[in-house]
Parts: sequence; structure tokens; C-alpha cells
Amino acid sequence: MIPELFHNFSEYFFRFAAVGLLGVGINFGLTYVQKEGLKWNKYFANLIGFLIAMSCNFILNRYWTFHVQEQAAFPQIVRFIIVAGSGALLNHYIVYSAHKRLKYNFYLAKIFAIGIVFIWNFILHSTFTFTL
Repeated sequence: MIPELFHNFSEYFFRFAAVGLLGVGINFGLTYVQKEGLKWNKYFANLIGFLIAMSCNFILNRYWTFHVQEQAAFPQIVRFIIVAGSGALLNHYIVYSAHKRLKYNFYLAKIFAIGIVFIWNFILHSTFTFTL
């Protein structure tokens, strides 16, 4: 029983991490193409890249990571937005606190925040957004 639970956890965790990395690639890639190639406003390009990446993350986590496509999509979308928004706020708070208050290097603070928020997102998405 325990080895099976660990296997399932590690499979979900690996898939969640892979989806997250893909989302980062989509976000940066689309933002770059729109800003540099299409000469769009950098903030608009950033918003579009972020929204498309988050949409891809939702779909991939729903169908591939957690296999919960039989559940109603709308409540999952609402929960996903709540978790993603709270994760973004937590990320900003950690970066600000670690950099401004604790005097960490900005990028070290950002790496620290990404790690914490990744764990935050995994726990909340696996127990709240995409309840298994």
C-alpha cells in the first residue's frame, strides 16, 4: 500500500513539475515572440504569454497530471484561478520580504520564492483544485 501511494505521489509530482516547466517555456516564448518579433507592448505581450501559459497548465494538469476530466470543469477553473492568484501573491511577498527586508540578492530571493510557491501550488492543486 505505501509503495503504491509513494509511486502515485511521485508520478503526480513529476508531471506537475513538467507541466510547470512547459508553462514557463510557453510564457517566456510567447512573450518574446510578441514583444521582439511582433513589436507588441511588452506588458501586453507579458499578459498574453501568462494567460496562454496558465490555460495550458490548467488543461494539462486536468487531463494529464491528475486525470480528473470527469469532474465539472467550471468549479476547477475557479479553484485554479484562486490557487494561481494566491500563489502569485505569495511569490511577490516572498521576493519582497527576502530581498528588501532580509537583504538577499534579488535573484536568490526569486529562486527561493519559486521553490516555495511550487510546493504551495502542488499541495493546493492536488488537494483543492483537482481533488483526487
